[in-house]
Amino acid sequence: MRLVLASFRKTLSSGRSFINWCHVRVGGHPIKSINKRDPRLRGDDGCHGWLLLALLLLTAAPAYADITIAAVGPFTGQEASTGEQLQRGVAAAVAAINESGGVLGQKLRVTYKDDVCDPKQAVAIANKLSGENVVAVVGHVCSGSAIPASKVYNEEGIVLISPAATNTTLTQQGFDNIFRVCGRDDQQGVVIADFLKQHHATTSLAIVHDKSAYGQGLADEVKKSLAVRGMQEKLYESISRGERDFGALIARLKDNNIGVLFFGGYFTEAGLLMRQMRERGLTTILISGDGLTSTEYWSITGTAGEGTLMSFNPDPRKRLEAAEAVKRLRASGYDPEGVTLYSYAAVEVLADAIKKAGSADSAKIAAALRGGSFKSVIGDLTFDQKGDITRPDYIIYRWTKGNYEPVQ
Repeated sequence: MRLVLASFRKTLSSGRSFINWCHVRVGGHPIKSINKRDPRLRGDDGCHGWLLLALLLLTAAPAYADITIAAVGPFTGQEASTGEQLQRGVAAAVAAINESGGVLGQKLRVTYKDDVCDPKQAVAIANKLSGENVVAVVGHVCSGSAIPASKVYNEEGIVLISPAATNTTLTQQGFDNIFRVCGRDDQQGVVIADFLKQHHATTSLAIVHDKSAYGQGLADEVKKSLAVRGMQEKLYESISRGERDFGALIARLKDNNIGVLFFGGYFTEAGLLMRQMRERGLTTILISGDGLTSTEYWSITGTAGEGTLMSFNPDPRKRLEAAEAVKRLRASGYDPEGVTLYSYAAVEVLADAIKKAGSADSAKIAAALRGGSFKSVIGDLTFDQKGDITRPDYIIYRWTKGNYEPVQ
């Protein structure tokens, strides 16, 4: 029955005639659960009966009363704390929106999918979501998952808004339904290079990345921006995600008298590397990107993480627009660090776009996103033609006593 209803809805929204739909369903691809000999299906090749059936289903289908979105991220695995940030932000935003009456008189409903930050799993999830009546996806948080999944979403016409995927490729594929509410690696790389030029112009530098789309992408942007400023790294190395022993790398850092190490990657490997450097007596300064915005980093390093530098957007928890959301999240026992409020903002923007479009049709939502201005907990947002926000902003933070604070 749901197959009949879904097909009929799609026909009506596409402008095809009912007779065309009916002849396909009855003459070409009959639904096996329906008996074509049923007298209710006779007349005009059974089309009158099919019309009655479809109309009855349309008026008696409460399962379609909600607007369904998906939240996709690493809810298990070594990036699970970032996945929790996504889940907390999305859930809080959906609850607030539904308490205020929902969207177009309907409630938002969320389905959560775990991609473990794995590209193959991300693609499998994207393919599955294409058959689940999902109008939009908030996620993926890892660039390595977001980029391949975005190709599926583009083919299926599902809107994607990422709160955290920063690799430049994501929005440079020519897709009109792919967006993000965070900045890009090329913007982040400039800020990091400027900081290094200002504070460590004569220090021996090394660049290390974890071979991921995010880590290597950011490392390459930092390398490029340093070169523009007349700076050249002494070492350019890579590790593998999941690696635990960095003794050989640390020996090379020591042999080359590296004073500053830029690491492109996530908090697990960064934390282990930092701790092992200190255990071996290295005083090398570690600077990284927004992959370190989790207190899990400090859980790994302990006091060895003191002084670690990283780039990230101005702390959204301190914005006036976020006060109520932050209050509610903290009251639930959760401090909205990292991408929590970016995930919240993605839902806000999506809900507002549906209202502006006057429809939950994905193509209309995408058009509304590109043509509007949206208020959110991270401030007012607009998107350019590629799907990037027009207000990217990064600053440098320093980890101290278990938290990260802006460098003054």
